[in-house]
Amino acid sequence: MSSVAKKRILVVDDHPLTRQGLCDAIKAQNDLVVCGEAEGWREALKKTTSLNPDIILLDLNLKDGNGWEMLRQFEAEGIMIPVLVVSVCDEDIYAARLLQSGAKGYIMKDAPISRVLEAIRKVLAGHIAVSDSIASQLIHTAMMGNGKLSAATELALLSNRELQVYALLKEGRTNREVAEHMGVSQKTVGTYKARLMEKFGVRTTPALMVRIQNL
Repeated sequence: MSSVAKKRILVVDDHPLTRQGLCDAIKAQNDLVVCGEAEGWREALKKTTSLNPDIILLDLNLKDGNGWEMLRQFEAEGIMIPVLVVSVCDEDIYAARLLQSGAKGYIMKDAPISRVLEAIRKVLAGHIAVSDSIASQLIHTAMMGNGKLSAATELALLSNRELQVYALLKEGRTNREVAEHMGVSQKTVGTYKARLMEKFGVRTTPALMVRIQNL
């Protein structure tokens, strides 16, 4: 009697120790196998095409940009492979937005490995994998009937790119570092910062940084 084929997983994370930890946990499972690893979204995109994994574990902050770029490229190319985001970024800020961008789940990196494996299997089964608190938020949004993120917080008013700039500035990145990370010019970063100032109701860069750190 033939055994059931293991589900093939592509692990995308630019931190070697984190990536190794995920891979080791997956390799210890009877129904899962690591088919490839990648440090950045461009490398991951190539391996997605060549390896055709059943699911992708994706970090948001990558060596050559961020996971948002990969999700955007997937949508542009019609790639339907499910993506589970595993990130240190606050799920209350990012989870619903990433689900709207095409991810099938979101789990924090500080979650027990058993929860990560549970989320992987849930996504593979065709379900959405999120924490109970995010699930409650999604249900509330659905009951409101608008299918969009709540505008209850200022961050919900930001575009995806503005949110990326906000997150990088909150990490203490300079304009140059933000530009390099996002693959845009410093002038473009300045434009996004101007939009953030307008939406946050401040007039100077120091005031913007204070506002960002306090959110």
